[in-house]
Amino acid sequence: MSSMEPIHVIGGGLAGSEAAWQIAQAGVPVVLHEMRPVRGTDAHKTEGLAELVCSNSFRSDDAQANAVGLLHQEMRTLGSLIMAKGDAHQVPAGGALAVDRDGFSSAVTAALEAHPLVTIERGEIAGLPPESWSSVIVATGPLTSPALAQAILGLTGEKELAFFDAIAPIAYRESINMDVAWFQSRYDKVGPGGTGKDYINCPMNKEQYEAFVDALIAGDKTDFKEWEADTPYFDGCLPIEVMAERGRETLRHGPMKPVGLTNPHKPDVKAYAIVQLRQDNALGTLFNMVGFQTKLKYGAQTQVLRMIPGLESAEFARLGGLHRNTYLNSPKLLDPTLRLKAMPRLRFAGQITGCEGYVESAAVGLMTGRFAAAERLGRPIQSLPSTTAMGALINHITGGHIETIDEGPRSFQPMNVNFGLFPPIEHAAKDENGKRLRGPAKAVAKKHALTDRARADLATWLTAGAAQVAAE
Repeated sequence: MSSMEPIHVIGGGLAGSEAAWQIAQAGVPVVLHEMRPVRGTDAHKTEGLAELVCSNSFRSDDAQANAVGLLHQEMRTLGSLIMAKGDAHQVPAGGALAVDRDGFSSAVTAALEAHPLVTIERGEIAGLPPESWSSVIVATGPLTSPALAQAILGLTGEKELAFFDAIAPIAYRESINMDVAWFQSRYDKVGPGGTGKDYINCPMNKEQYEAFVDALIAGDKTDFKEWEADTPYFDGCLPIEVMAERGRETLRHGPMKPVGLTNPHKPDVKAYAIVQLRQDNALGTLFNMVGFQTKLKYGAQTQVLRMIPGLESAEFARLGGLHRNTYLNSPKLLDPTLRLKAMPRLRFAGQITGCEGYVESAAVGLMTGRFAAAERLGRPIQSLPSTTAMGALINHITGGHIETIDEGPRSFQPMNVNFGLFPPIEHAAKDENGKRLRGPAKAVAKKHALTDRARADLATWLTAGAAQVAAE
């Protein structure tokens, strides 16, 4: 281990693991603290680093027309450990990047354990880190231990901000009736490691759909504790029964939309709604119900889910669940390099900052690690351009979302990366013949212009950083 004073990273999830890797790769020693298995959480099942709790999907890998796909590309360019191991352990998922949970976590853990500048310590950091730790990254995620959460909130004077996040069920492949269901990706799209037949599809006619919605609404649900009653959901992970309560057609225009799919068992019959399941492990023995987060109690879950054609006899490796996530009022509390204004030796990374999603959490961890390493090495910290996916996300977290009502910040909520976070761009929405584009073609052209600008600006930023290091 180097004689340089180490940086401490608290939390061995995706953000903490990525932050620790970036610090070590910069030549700075790092101590990664993970409380599991000494202390467990309400959602984790293993003691592995970077365990995927909810879905196994990193979502779209389209870097040309999708903001999260662009984020993937930027992270790969910056040497992301999470993306490298995700790519190495991908499973078929159409146009998305999905990974084998166990293989991915094991690979991240092994890489960090093998790095000469990384020390992994197991045990809870209860309360604020020791004052002797001059540089600390708190990457404890949405399941921050109560003692640490209360210490941070006490330091800032803020009230806790929280939302509910729901987990989707996972079914055994062999229990799915393939005389009813079939393999196909939407629009036959071939994604990373895929074939265009990467999802299992379960069709419903109108009567089956209506009965399913009725059962969801009437099903026995998890009760809220008194202190949880006013906690909102993050819209990206709404339970299916909450969506059903918002309108009877909501599900068939959301996770159960029937477009881009043709049932080979009944090619002349158009399904009214379709439930998709995505491969969850490399063996192909487990399939995750896409967009089917739920807070139904276990008994009701099994009964209601078996109403889905093809899942009449389904056996589940894991049923859905619900857990409470915690995040900071980051635009008020953090500076542009993710330092806590009230105690600058502390930086924050991952979902606790108010980003949402595995990839976003890892991306914020990546940049927080780079910020901390640069500070330790005495180098100027260069913020990413807000035109890049990572820059836009950090800009949202650290101030871009502030809305002033009565001269105070309001409405800060967790956010996935999306093109709405990017600065506007002027682009010529015309085809190769000079004809003005309209409708979907115009929207696609705009996305391509945004991603082209992001790649160019990231390249410029990297060149400037390399020149700075060379000049030292």
